Amino acid sequence: MDSIRIAIVGIGNCASSLLQGIEYYRGKSEKDAIGLMHWDLCGYRPSDIEVAAAFDIDARKVGKDVSEAIFAPPNCTTAFCPKMPRTGVAVRMGRVLDGFPGHMRGYREDCRFVLADEEEASREDVVRTLEDSGAEMLLNYLPVGSEEAARFYAGCALEAGVGLINNMPVFIASDPAWAVRFRERGLPVIGDDVKAQLGATITHRVLASLFRQRGVKLDRTYQLNTGGNTDFLNMLNRDRLASKRTSKTEAVQSVLEVPLDDDNIHIGPSDYVCWQKDNKVCFLRMEGRLFGDIPMHLDLRLSVEDSPNSAGIVIDAIRCCRLALDRGVGGPLISPSAYFMKHPPVQFQDDDAYRMTEEFIRGVRND
Repeated sequence: MDSIRIAIVGIGNCASSLLQGIEYYRGKSEKDAIGLMHWDLCGYRPSDIEVAAAFDIDARKVGKDVSEAIFAPPNCTTAFCPKMPRTGVAVRMGRVLDGFPGHMRGYREDCRFVLADEEEASREDVVRTLEDSGAEMLLNYLPVGSEEAARFYAGCALEAGVGLINNMPVFIASDPAWAVRFRERGLPVIGDDVKAQLGATITHRVLASLFRQRGVKLDRTYQLNTGGNTDFLNMLNRDRLASKRTSKTEAVQSVLEVPLDDDNIHIGPSDYVCWQKDNKVCFLRMEGRLFGDIPMHLDLRLSVEDSPNSAGIVIDAIRCCRLALDRGVGGPLISPSAYFMKHPPVQFQDDDAYRMTEEFIRGVRND
């Protein structure tokens, strides 16, 4: 099969895990490919994915080969494939806009972004790079709260004629206005806000569905998360969290028969714990009533390496986006978005979203 050429904006921990994973699985066979939902997806394997262009704003990444930049500070995720071959692709200076949280300046440089002293890319620069690189899709890994920057790059993707995978909680695929623009251009978009392979949101959704299926009345719940990567440091600024809270909360509310009142559900980041690095710890509590109106409580603690947990999903999203390009399908991909993302254009139960995505992969469904 032809290679799948991707461009990435935001060479952080998630991009690091994704690109390490592509190399990690290159020499493996299907039986050894632990952690993948699909080894072969309509002829495309993980090793068919290659990076064609990359953008960032950090001084320790801009100008470096992507293979080196993914290990530069403040990245702190596990290096499970440390001997990365050079890609020949240098990280280009991107556009800052609201992608640099000002409150980070009060923290050590090894923990936060360090703004590069380079001229910012213009829209024309980004579009030209996407076109010249041969990229087929753009992956958005910008920090939470980067509303202007996310829309800037989505517009660049449209202008350059490439698909978009929006892995962060700015609503593009789930915004009808953006959906129309991608559909009119015949370009696929998957989004919004990647749902980890086995993380807090999918676990919370599955348990909420289990309560509903087993006749347990869920009265109240919370999900608190701590971590020590730049994502959690960024989210200490609560002003950047509106779309993130909406995304995570709706992901759980959507599987309930009757949504909970706002006072009875709390989902969102809790705090930044520097020494946790890329390890994310979720504290989840669910209070409900069983047969005879008897109360029951569930407390769960989940600890995961955050960024590889998202890469296992994105590696399939990339291949689904390529299938849409192969088939001439534009606009939001409803099925993959529902299965891979927290805030898709249309929410479905996870079993239904899984079935629909498998049908999309087989070509039974267009989107």
